[in-house]
Amino acid sequence: MNNATLPGDPPGGRRAIAVWSIGVSVYFVAVIFRTSLGVAGLDAADRFRVNASALSTFSILQLLVYAGMQIPVGLLVDRLGTKKVLAMGAVLFTVGQLGFAFSPTYGMALASRALLGCGDAMTFISVLRLGTRWFPARRGPLVAQLAGLVGMAGNLVSTLVLARLLHGIGWTPAFAGSALSGVVVLVLLLLFLKDHPEGHEPAPFPHRGSAYVRRQIAASWREPGTRLGLWVHFTTQFPAMVFLLLWGLPFLVEAQGLSRATAGELLTLVVLSNMVVGLVYGQIIARHHGARLPLVLGTVGATALAWAATLAYPAERAPMWLLLVLCTVLGGCGPASMIGFDFARPANPLERQGTASGITNMGGFIASMTTLFVIGVLLDATDDDYTVAFSVMFVLQALGVSQILRLRRRAARRERERLVASRVETVHVPA
Repeated sequence: MNNATLPGDPPGGRRAIAVWSIGVSVYFVAVIFRTSLGVAGLDAADRFRVNASALSTFSILQLLVYAGMQIPVGLLVDRLGTKKVLAMGAVLFTVGQLGFAFSPTYGMALASRALLGCGDAMTFISVLRLGTRWFPARRGPLVAQLAGLVGMAGNLVSTLVLARLLHGIGWTPAFAGSALSGVVVLVLLLLFLKDHPEGHEPAPFPHRGSAYVRRQIAASWREPGTRLGLWVHFTTQFPAMVFLLLWGLPFLVEAQGLSRATAGELLTLVVLSNMVVGLVYGQIIARHHGARLPLVLGTVGATALAWAATLAYPAERAPMWLLLVLCTVLGGCGPASMIGFDFARPANPLERQGTASGITNMGGFIASMTTLFVIGVLLDATDDDYTVAFSVMFVLQALGVSQILRLRRRAARRERERLVASRVETVHVPA
């Protein structure tokens, strides 16, 4: 089943690509800043003299702010448009990164990461909304996967470039220098980004008060596709997010005995795998919408199997071939999480896309935040037993899969109803 062409579908084209590229460049920089702690975790522990639980608080707070901002950001995007929200986000995450560079204390560094998380939260939903405004609906899955692909390219820059800068020129110059990229994308979006092409302005909404907010959230949540999207995002994103954001480098260095250079290469493999899988998933879903759920469940199963084999390996350390398999499989988590938006998007009309995307996007970050916290606590409680600490991932995966299976039929039925209704509307639109 393919996405139907809806009345008033934007045409796409070169200008759409140019405008969307500016928006996605903001997201690219936000991901660099978001994942910068992943390559600096051990350095941060030494700089601020903190243990594993306190170190995990950096990422937990950042994700807590990010997740908590998703619905408000979705509402803001629906109300104010993409350009204003992206501009606010770019200012906040740039100031946050700059503050992190110069923070002399743990408390100030925490505040900087919270500010960064707030700005980061405003980027991805805005980019999704930009895609729906500039590209035809049938291009939605591919455009969303490409946005995720660009985000992973930001992760790659963080892993390869920022890590080298950090160990070459030091903490403050590396983080302060990276903050300049935030200024660059802010200038670009202020000069060139437009919310929508001419002739495709959204219909005005006369009432924007608290009743409007409640209606937007309630109407989005009532759709089974929105809730299914949230649980897909919840179940698929967090294994790779936790690995890349904080605990991958310590696990590979302290538990597996690898050098930092080798561990960095394995983190890079996760990112490269993500980029390849993202292109494949985007093409498959664009052609075969029915492949969404099999891809999600297949990715969850492969991830659980790879982690189980690694953590239960009978020797003290897993062999390199198994770590390579693990990191390759983890690369599928990000593209699979993007499929959550492909369930929420057709379930909601255009004026609720930002709100529905915000609800969906909360899923993976709530799961990541929970896992980051529990792993940190368990590492401190078990004297750095990574096998016990990382086993918490299986619990969250089981919870997520149970909810996906519970919602899948209702969401599919509702999506078929909306597709039929949109085709009828298309037929009755005057030429």
